[in-house]
Amino acid sequence: MPTTTQLVISGLSRPGVLAQVSQILGDAKVNIKAFSAPEVTGTGKLRLLVADLEGARAALKEAKIKFTEETALLLSLENKPGALKEVADLLTKARLNIKCGYCTPSREGKRAIVVLTVSNTAKALTILQDQSLDEF
Repeated sequence: MPTTTQLVISGLSRPGVLAQVSQILGDAKVNIKAFSAPEVTGTGKLRLLVADLEGARAALKEAKIKFTEETALLLSLENKPGALKEVADLLTKARLNIKCGYCTPSREGKRAIVVLTVSNTAKALTILQDQSLDEF
């Protein structure tokens, strides 16, 4: 199961943040493959998976947008009821905390691409090794 680097932009939740970041990355020809922008009051986190990590880093730095990076797991699950529960149960039994999670359908729609950040990535990789993902 692969991992990826996720960009995290923390800041005050206000109108226009996603539009601004999307514009900056679009102008740099960086495709956003997936994102998470949960509803919050106050400070929030915008998490992004991008097609060109180096291009995104450069564009955000040039625009003076502060960001951090975190390792995320990429899982390919059957797009059916209960598939996520199986993964969550495995992580719970291993006493691993899911810090963040979101999903997007695969290109053909038969699989769900799940993005997770967890308390111990190396341990999660061992536990979830059968939840493979060839390409995202």
